[in-house]
Amino acid sequence: MKLGRAVLGAIVAVGMIAACAAPIVSIKPRAYALTPRDYETVYDLWTRDASPFDFGRLTTVLHVTSTFESREFRWAYVVRYAEDFALPTDARNAMLSATLADAELHHRFLVTLGGGKFRELDLTNERGAWRVLLLDDRGRQIRPVEIEKIKRPTPAERAYFPSVSPLRQSFRLVFPTKHEDGYPTVPPEATFAVLRFTGPEGQVDLKWDFKPE
Repeated sequence: MKLGRAVLGAIVAVGMIAACAAPIVSIKPRAYALTPRDYETVYDLWTRDASPFDFGRLTTVLHVTSTFESREFRWAYVVRYAEDFALPTDARNAMLSATLADAELHHRFLVTLGGGKFRELDLTNERGAWRVLLLDDRGRQIRPVEIEKIKRPTPAERAYFPSVSPLRQSFRLVFPTKHEDGYPTVPPEATFAVLRFTGPEGQVDLKWDFKPE
């Protein structure tokens, strides 16, 4: 009976892990048009979070959530934003064209951090506890070319990014789409990309697995 319960517990645990597995996404945008109602689904597809626990110190190392603003995400965001703010078609199309053009040059992430000492979570502070990197499946890494601290989130940021909260620090990270040698930072054939937070407190990875193209 005890063995049966142990096996059942293991099965339940495995089931919970499988249920929480991150979705596999595509770097390429969807072939069909997105509607404002699709935003929450696309947001979930491109958002990862982690709260690793340090059993030695009995504390959570870091609460981190990040949205990879892929071409698909940008498209869904513009469609939802345009609907909510009643933008005319020309304004919506201009906004979409601008963000998709930017996607050719930059990988953008919205990140929120919590846990530990609040002041040490500031990614713009070189003396902070965490350094952030973007890695591809070959282990090539790059640091952000821009880190913007969101001091006063707008109503849109609070609505469209649920992890934005007074209890967390929020940032926008910008990485180039190419290394200095011209090689893509997230190659079209990449099987995954990782946003890594590393420092004296440990290492936390957020991973996006990609469908083979």
